[in-house]
Amino acid sequence: MKSSHSEPDFPYLYVWKSNAMRTLDRKGQRCRIIARGRMNSIQVEFQSDGFHAIVSGNSIRRVKQ
Repeated sequence: MKSSHSEPDFPYLYVWKSNAMRTLDRKGQRCRIIARGRMNSIQVEFQSDGFHAIVSGNSIRRVKQ
């Protein structure tokens, strides 16, 4: 059964800034989860250019509607 509101295609925001250890500078960009792995790792796809990355599950937040 579908709900009355549609789920956005990219329902998450990447919230971590880059630093010396983390070179992925995508803070504030929308993304979606492609796959979940072990130890809280996830594969995400970014909306802006389709770039895929393996990141921590702690680095994304659901967009509030």
